[in-house]
Amino acid sequence: MAISTEATRPGQSPDPARRGGPRARTGADRRGPGPREAADERTVGIRPTATEPTARPRTVPDDGAQPGVDTLVLGRRVRHLRTARGMTLDDLGAAIGRAASQVSMLENGHREPKLSLLQQVAHALDVPLAELLRDEAPSRRAALEVELERAQRGPLFASLQVPLVKVGRSLPSDALEALVRLQAEVQRLLTEKAATPEEARRANAELRATMRAQDNYFPDLEEHARGLLAAVGHPGGPLSQRGTADIAAHLGFSLHYVHDLPHSTRSVTDLEHGRIYLPHGLTSSADPRSALLQAVASHVLGHTEPRDYGDFLRQRVETNYLTAALLLPEEGTVALLREAKAERRLSVEDLRDAFAVTYETAAHRFTNLATRHLGIPVHFMKVHESGTLHKAYENDGVRFPSDPLGAIEGQPVCKHWTARVVFSIPDRFSPYYQYTDTSSGTYWCTSRVHGSPEGEFSVSVGVPFAHVRWFRGRETSERAASRCPDATCCREAPEELATRWAGRSWPSARPHASTLAALPTGAFPGVDATEVYEFLDRHAP
Repeated sequence: MAISTEATRPGQSPDPARRGGPRARTGADRRGPGPREAADERTVGIRPTATEPTARPRTVPDDGAQPGVDTLVLGRRVRHLRTARGMTLDDLGAAIGRAASQVSMLENGHREPKLSLLQQVAHALDVPLAELLRDEAPSRRAALEVELERAQRGPLFASLQVPLVKVGRSLPSDALEALVRLQAEVQRLLTEKAATPEEARRANAELRATMRAQDNYFPDLEEHARGLLAAVGHPGGPLSQRGTADIAAHLGFSLHYVHDLPHSTRSVTDLEHGRIYLPHGLTSSADPRSALLQAVASHVLGHTEPRDYGDFLRQRVETNYLTAALLLPEEGTVALLREAKAERRLSVEDLRDAFAVTYETAAHRFTNLATRHLGIPVHFMKVHESGTLHKAYENDGVRFPSDPLGAIEGQPVCKHWTARVVFSIPDRFSPYYQYTDTSSGTYWCTSRVHGSPEGEFSVSVGVPFAHVRWFRGRETSERAASRCPDATCCREAPEELATRWAGRSWPSARPHASTLAALPTGAFPGVDATEVYEFLDRHAP
């Protein structure tokens, strides 16, 4: 679903109905609104409130009704309007031709009504139908009742086996407030407890599976990019710094380059005043367009504070994808790649040079488009100089090293793979090519090394042997064999060395501070919220 290219007021996300959902939509969910999201003559769908947990309230659907109605909010609105008019359950039931018990079920959120019934209720209460269908509860008290009811029907209360509380007028407001706050605090503590390295690895493994299932291609994000580029009159080809600034201005933002950007951030967006703050000094290896486009992308996609680490990772993938889709627009990039394939000279370097981006950005973008538009399965790896896998993607059958949870990040890569061998190649100007025979087949790979504050990384793109005929570098004579995960391949020391030093040495490992600790707390992992807010206070107009 395309995003509107009309400028939106900073601080106000684009209409969710027009952007197709910002956060959790990946894979099959990226097809736009389904039948549960639209009202028709039989049923009505109401958006859940922001406090709704994963589990929806269990309800009894009316004949012909389908799930999707936020019955708790609807019921409170009906009750509020009925009592405000001095009507009893019997009065309203008689007006709509239903028993009082059925009206009670509706008000208590135990029934999903047909649209025709809601029209009758609205007529009996002398209000427009839209008044019943509003998202928010009619009062603070009603909102608390809805939140507690929803929590008691969710998985947290069930897992704790806590006795249920009858949510009625006899429950004092202060007790209701305390129960709701207590439930929220328990949920927060459980979420914080779950934000461990194990949870992060699990979330990353799930995200990689989603990306693999759709060949790392996100059509709705491509549509977002097309809409934004068209809105600023981008003529095609590389996106200039001026064009990047035009996109920000089109969305209502002004740019401010500062020397005191919080160290834990790449940029800070002041949604209230329509300002994007960026670092004043950029390293020679940084692309000045990327940080700005990432800030813009989060706004365009309507990202809000992440619910959990998995949501944080999804947002990061979406932001990086949209940024790359703006820097390397799909139409022009695909045309270049198809021409190169026809001439059997596909090259990540050529893609990098044609659009004036970093090698890593070009490699990422190639994996977005290679399978969907060229019919080529592919894998991508970013490996630290220590030999550990930093991030990776594959849909070509290559087997990355993984732990029992299926997570690959931090796992040691075979020393014979291109991504490791390239560190020993003295020529850092030319790309390195290599064939590697593995337990899952033979793969050809091209790799480069680049520096960063965290050390050197290799960035590699590879394909199965059957597809190497389309690439430059296929004539390389470099070849290696890998038996990993067989430990005798490269993880066990040669017998002579082991005999000489086993039991006669003791290395002191350099542990990461977060090895056993939970991930950084807060809505945005790793970000010091106090530092950000103090920064905004200093610079606010």
